[in-house]
Amino acid sequence: MRHMRLSLSAAVTVAVTVSLLGPSTPVFAATPDPATPPERAATTSGTEARAAVATDLRRFVSSKAFRSGNRQGVRIDNGSLRIAKPAGVRRYADPYDDNKTRRYAYGSWTSPWTAADHSFRELVPSWSAKTPLGTFLEVQVRVRTTAGRTGSWDSAGIWAGGKLGGINRTSLGDQTDDVASVLTDTVRTTSNARRWQIRATLHRRTGTSRTPVVAAMSATTSTLAPSSVSTSQPGVARGTSIRVPRYSQMIHQGHYPQWDNGGEAWCSPTSMAMVLGRYKSGPTRKQYSWVPSGHVNPWVDHAARMTYDYRYSGAGNWPFSAAYASTFGLDAFVARLGSMRAAERYVAKGIPLVLSISFDAGELDNSPLTSSRGHILVLRGFTKKGNPIVNDPAARSNKGVRRVYKRGQLERAWLTASAGTAYVVRR
Repeated sequence: MRHMRLSLSAAVTVAVTVSLLGPSTPVFAATPDPATPPERAATTSGTEARAAVATDLRRFVSSKAFRSGNRQGVRIDNGSLRIAKPAGVRRYADPYDDNKTRRYAYGSWTSPWTAADHSFRELVPSWSAKTPLGTFLEVQVRVRTTAGRTGSWDSAGIWAGGKLGGINRTSLGDQTDDVASVLTDTVRTTSNARRWQIRATLHRRTGTSRTPVVAAMSATTSTLAPSSVSTSQPGVARGTSIRVPRYSQMIHQGHYPQWDNGGEAWCSPTSMAMVLGRYKSGPTRKQYSWVPSGHVNPWVDHAARMTYDYRYSGAGNWPFSAAYASTFGLDAFVARLGSMRAAERYVAKGIPLVLSISFDAGELDNSPLTSSRGHILVLRGFTKKGNPIVNDPAARSNKGVRRVYKRGQLERAWLTASAGTAYVVRR
């Protein structure tokens, strides 16, 4: 099942001084989401298997948080970033359209240096933004190692979502330097890092007054995915089952070759469509009117088209998927969670999660797949014994999507594949 390579809410910003950077260099830490406190990796102690992956999530999602950053040509309006008087003009030619060079006015917001709770080797950014026709957003990240080396600004992607006819969204490739490289949507450092910055550059066609509206900027960090994990003990979500509609990706086989041909390649957009359906959200009939009437669950086709990464040639880009959900007014971001117990905190609050997993033959009993190098599914609850209840889009029909997996098997398939990567979507 092809996905990609395997590689919560108002944020308050507090300034601290870190001796590593010198007494005059402030470092800011956006408050983590209360549903997912930072987790430190540890060995098993007693009956409790501690987090196998050290994780952290920091978010800028309020006027106060955005004011802590540096703004050039951008204003803060009602908790969101918008272009004010542009800071400059750049030329951009969409290589996946007509490749004609066009002029775009831009403004940017740059976060302060932000400290994770732990040293990390990987970072996944995410954002919530609306981009009217003729506008787009570029997101960049840089990191600073624990030894004090600062990397270059690396692009996490060019994003436009919502309306048809705009810029084709794309990741930008490896961008390798001596500190970090980009693996489609994940920044991987060459050595331990502790601090990061994120930058949003808002663009609009010159001569227009339209502007992107950026409601949130986030980054989740983690240690590298472990080679093995211990099974965590069941926690607060035992006996919880969230109502989530069931959609099969397989019934879309052969749909739209230009957007990865449906079927086996559409696990991510199908999972996202299920989560949007849980909130009775998603595209309107008018928004997916381009889908032929014979296509079942046409909102899945819409999700695939609107999350498709033209450089990667797939619809499984993690930040693009979260950004898509945010266009419907939902709070959406990518998180890394260190154990199934961390996932239970969300489920206990009625929030299903979209998990990124992989497994070999015999490693995930009851799966509709024999094995997978990269797959996406929805975690929607837990049995009274603590086994995960999922909606697995790889089922051959909508009816067969609901599955119960063994806790230890799914936890291993998730943590060892993606270091606990999850899409979080909530009201």
